[in-house]
Amino acid sequence: MSKKLYEQITNALVEDGYIIIPHAIQNELSSKLLDAAKQINNFKRASISRANNQQIDDERRKDKISWLDYDNGVQSEFLHFTDGLKEYLNRELFLGLTYFESHFAIYEEGDFYETHLDAFKDSKNRVVTVVYYLNENWEEGDGGKLVIYDEDENYLKTVLPHADTLVVFLSDRFPHEVLQANTIRYSIAGWFRVDKR
Repeated sequence: MSKKLYEQITNALVEDGYIIIPHAIQNELSSKLLDAAKQINNFKRASISRANNQQIDDERRKDKISWLDYDNGVQSEFLHFTDGLKEYLNRELFLGLTYFESHFAIYEEGDFYETHLDAFKDSKNRVVTVVYYLNENWEEGDGGKLVIYDEDENYLKTVLPHADTLVVFLSDRFPHEVLQANTIRYSIAGWFRVDKR
């Protein structure tokens, strides 16, 4: 199953630069990841800017995060999937990806993230963005949609954050935003990078 999914993602990155895949991996995995996220009690406010110049800015984003790690459990299961994708992308597209970093993100009622690019200006360290949604029975009125724009900031797509929906795109090409959530919203956001860990 993974090889077919890796191939689908790779082809889409070449042709369009992005892909949105409902029912991508397995509902059981997204459900277990949701349970794991709900057990975390040390979510921290997400910052903006690079590591050496991080700031909290309520005008730009209000989500909270907790970094994923190999835990010999469900986080490892997801990270093994991304390890395989990294190897496949490197083999097929010669991207030179060195590692994947990711975190759980929680948006509480009223939280949002304004339009931004994942690759910092004048930096090519983040190459491919991966977002995986964990929300069961999400409805239109729950808000928290991902809105993706093209390089000229023209509207491209809106994504409801339904469980087991996977979004993958080139980090330096697609500005995107998370609209205000009207109920608690869980996801994983991550980036394949080309620098040293």
